[in-house]
Amino acid sequence: MSAGLKISTGIHGFDQTIDGLRLGDNVVWQVDDIKSYQEVVDPFVKQSLQDERKVIYIRFGNHEPLLSKDVGSITIYHVNAENGFESFATEIHRLIEKEGKKAFYVFDRLTDLLSSWCSDLMIGNFFRVCCPYLYELDTIAYFALTRNVHTYSTIARIRETTQVLLDLYQVKDDNYIHPLKVWERYSPTMFFPHLITGDEVKSITASSEAANLFANINRMEERPDYWDSLFAQAREDLTKDKTVQENTKKKLIKLLLGEQSRMIDLCEQYFDLEDILQIASREVGTGFIGGKSVGMLLARKILAKDPDDRFRRYIEAHDSFFIGSDIFYTYIVQNGWWKQRVKQKTKAGYYHYAEDLREKLLAGSFPANVREQFMQMLEYFGQSPIIVRSSSLLEDNFGNAFAGKYESVFCVNQGTPEERYQAFVQAIRQVYASTMNKEALDYRMNRGLFEKDEQMAILVQRVSGDHYGEYFFPHTAGVGNSSNLYVWDQSVDMNAGMLRLVFGLGTRAVDRTVDDYARIVTLDDPSREQLMYAEDQKKFAQQGVDVLSIKENELLSIKLDQAIQEIDDLDKQLFASVDLEADRRLKELGYHGIPTPHVLNFKQLLKQSHFPKIMKEALATISKVYDYPVDIEFTANFKNKDDFQVNLVQCRPLQTRGLGQSVTIEKIASNEPCYLQTEGNFMGGNVRLPLDYIISIDIEKYAACSEQEKYTVARQVGTITRALKKEQVMLVGPGRWGTSTPSLGVPVHFSEIQHVDVICEVASVSKGFVPELSYGSHFFQDIVESNIFYVAIFEGNKDVRYHPEYLSGYDNEIETWIKNHKALDEIIHVAKVDTIELQADIIEQKLLCR
Repeated sequence: MSAGLKISTGIHGFDQTIDGLRLGDNVVWQVDDIKSYQEVVDPFVKQSLQDERKVIYIRFGNHEPLLSKDVGSITIYHVNAENGFESFATEIHRLIEKEGKKAFYVFDRLTDLLSSWCSDLMIGNFFRVCCPYLYELDTIAYFALTRNVHTYSTIARIRETTQVLLDLYQVKDDNYIHPLKVWERYSPTMFFPHLITGDEVKSITASSEAANLFANINRMEERPDYWDSLFAQAREDLTKDKTVQENTKKKLIKLLLGEQSRMIDLCEQYFDLEDILQIASREVGTGFIGGKSVGMLLARKILAKDPDDRFRRYIEAHDSFFIGSDIFYTYIVQNGWWKQRVKQKTKAGYYHYAEDLREKLLAGSFPANVREQFMQMLEYFGQSPIIVRSSSLLEDNFGNAFAGKYESVFCVNQGTPEERYQAFVQAIRQVYASTMNKEALDYRMNRGLFEKDEQMAILVQRVSGDHYGEYFFPHTAGVGNSSNLYVWDQSVDMNAGMLRLVFGLGTRAVDRTVDDYARIVTLDDPSREQLMYAEDQKKFAQQGVDVLSIKENELLSIKLDQAIQEIDDLDKQLFASVDLEADRRLKELGYHGIPTPHVLNFKQLLKQSHFPKIMKEALATISKVYDYPVDIEFTANFKNKDDFQVNLVQCRPLQTRGLGQSVTIEKIASNEPCYLQTEGNFMGGNVRLPLDYIISIDIEKYAACSEQEKYTVARQVGTITRALKKEQVMLVGPGRWGTSTPSLGVPVHFSEIQHVDVICEVASVSKGFVPELSYGSHFFQDIVESNIFYVAIFEGNKDVRYHPEYLSGYDNEIETWIKNHKALDEIIHVAKVDTIELQADIIEQKLLCR
């Protein structure tokens, strides 16, 4: 810094009072009105131009411009604060970087940012990120705040950050400047008020004069955050007429729920002002509550307002809290990571800075006032288990579900208050850090969202369920889809929807679990079984249960029989049937005192209770309002088969291909060659898709690979599909694409195969490869969002013809993309097949590829 060089304010008597300005100074003026600020800006700019300084005016306020082109050779930047804090702060950071060292700046009045952000907190954050960068570049910058508007904490943060803080008063046509902070300068009279008359300055040192002066000045009283003031005023509007209430509601929706979109249109339709105020009362901090929270609240409201009141008795109340998106920015700013955040938001730095920023996000601290609110929230929940869930701005909206891209973290919430607090805060850090996970980065990049303002709010929910022995879990959980595109015979009504149902926590319903299966429920006929041999019923049922261990204070997986045994307040047969054969064998072998073996089939629940009917009607009701298929996550707890409550924890639109135009499937004789012909077990609507390439994995050779070799195969498949992203590609492989367990399929990341058009999973039970379209899983969401057609190929089943040898006439093109491929060319076959077409009719449930 050029500490010795003195810069003039343009008021020469005042220069002597504060010993001049220094390069690096940020100068903040507290004023009564914009006219007062203008009176100190004018001499500063005039003097700076005389000294041939580069003067830059940052224009964003609602007041009249402070400077114009007519003033002289100044540069004016118009920056739109309406685009949000991150966009605004990033744009200003980049223009400061562009203008470089020793530029002189005049900023519009910071108080005007309240009209865009409605948050004192964010004005403080902006100053915290802007001021140090200006100081670093040896600039001088003028800022203004309107007195008696901002909170003590905002002024305190600005005072702590700035180099010079000055009060500017006007009393009876006289102007007074009262220095409050002048960094690294001091004189015996510096911090007295000073009467300014032109260039002359008189220090008010006499006690009588000072007392008379300050008696005429309104000192700042403690003010609530502007955000809180707005909502306090809105509560008063509840007593006013409907027009006032409606206008206030729309204003608050924009602040709390998001900018105009299809989701917000629905919120305006279903929420009233009292609803919005209730949501605001449960927010920590300020800003948006995020897409996941909005989706959950809207779906609940749609069901609550059902004209026939079909759902009220079945829907469990929620008492969720929302950590506002502004807390995410505050966390980044207060820990000093904003500059790195700006670099990461560029195309060049998008991946380069992400990992380091992720590590930082896992280790930061929160301001004292935020910590206190977190503690009060935990005191509210007591020792009830909670879940900390991501709720970003773009999440669960039309077109961008972000399914599984960000973290959700269970807090079993046991131990001392301090231990519970530390676990909770670490869960928040994990959610924040997940914004820098590669899958999330790829998702945003591939959808052109990498520069979007993706703020992370957080949804904190009480975990639904009860204590069973030393465990905590709900009776059932799962996901539901209002449109069932995965139908295996013509009798399935796709418009009735489906459920993917599990016992215990719903984690097994949304993640593809090793050697485990959820119960797929077609809601037109809930007891309908999927096509499988009777002896496979137990093999392809749920084997493990995810629970929260109160004793171990963590999420655990336990055996089904162990979990079922803990249910003592309800008939276990509602969920599982005793495995009579296994029970008989155990007794014959002399085993006693072990849990009775069960098969989880939900037979009584699906045949004898109202549960499937209520779920079908609820999905249809929400979907009708959305005018779109929807995907929900839920839990359900029972007192008996018809006395239950469903906790709707998430809802989002589900993009689908839809039916499209009907397709006439080519008729071929049974002896005519084809690559694939099947009835049922596919999803994606009606298609006629000419293929350019088929990438296939040889099942036997893949099964013989080591685990490391299987991972290599996955990475090489990713390399090839990325190179072919502009072609029409079908991907065919054993078992489950995207599994985390190579013995069950090919462990690709979805980002590696997201550009293909068709995914086929081939069953080979003898080799352990069994396809499973994990309905409602994050992988399923990715397939549907990316418009990928899916086929499960049960080789050897009736109505299935699968002939891999059909491609034997096509050369393996793998060497085009993979060099030194000798170990892989027998496993991966890349065929250029410009004469092969996939035809599918979802109504007729017929598919042909030849």
